Amino acid sequence: MEEIYLDTVQQFNERYGFETLNPLVSVVRFDKQVQPTECIVHYNIYAIFLKENKGCKLSYGRTKYDFDEMTVTNFAPGQRVRVEPVPGVQNPKWTALVFHPDLLSRTSLGKNMGRYEFFSYSSNEALHLSVREIEIFRNVLDMIKQELSRPIDKHSKELIVSNIELLLNYCLRFYDRQFVTRGEINHAVVKKFETLLREYIDTKATDCGLPTVAYFADKCCLSNGYFGELVRVETGRTAKDFISDYLVASAKQLLNDDSLTVSMVSQHLGFEYPQHFVRFFKARTGKTPTQYRAAV
Repeated sequence: MEEIYLDTVQQFNERYGFETLNPLVSVVRFDKQVQPTECIVHYNIYAIFLKENKGCKLSYGRTKYDFDEMTVTNFAPGQRVRVEPVPGVQNPKWTALVFHPDLLSRTSLGKNMGRYEFFSYSSNEALHLSVREIEIFRNVLDMIKQELSRPIDKHSKELIVSNIELLLNYCLRFYDRQFVTRGEINHAVVKKFETLLREYIDTKATDCGLPTVAYFADKCCLSNGYFGELVRVETGRTAKDFISDYLVASAKQLLNDDSLTVSMVSQHLGFEYPQHFVRFFKARTGKTPTQYRAAV
């Protein structure tokens, strides 16, 4: 299987046959008669793809869907992506914005890239755009492309980076809309999360330790970032807080049993040391386990 390394914007453009107007950023549209092949792409640049082919099959958790809308996928430096061609599609079409991390040097966007967690989402958690959202997406890309067609001056970087930030902020809005509109799917995932969490505390925590967000995201077949956002939108709490709240509720129930020592309760919940459990419980309730037990 071919392995492709994309370390620079120039390498990306050469790979797909585009002219490089700026060594740090490019906006391109691919529409060529080619036979796609399976490969692994190693990204050391940022890449945002608007996939234009219709009828692609994508999965959300264990549920399969066919979408006619265009989809957006995002990749960040350090990511390794497996590309598998869709059977019967001989002419892949996509528009892409690619930019090097150096473009963001000494910019506010560079300092805040961590807030765009969708770069960590799996490809099967793509963003599905409405017709209006596609128009907005393309309009922002067009502004970047127009700036790239001008001679570089002292304003070029600021304007390009500002428009990239605008596009990323729109993607945040569109993802939030997607979480809301997929309410039924989200609700099913949260219900599964609750069931898995209860089973984990009852049967696994003693031997496996404290439950983690990564464990439940994997069980729901979602990336950590997407799973966390889904839970936050659906419940108003982070997945980590959801787990912590359940641990507190379970601890209170166990502490009501006078035959269990604090150390035994701690072990049952998955804490490595009783003192860790005591600190956790007091931080969440304002009382130590012993004080809570004496008050009930």
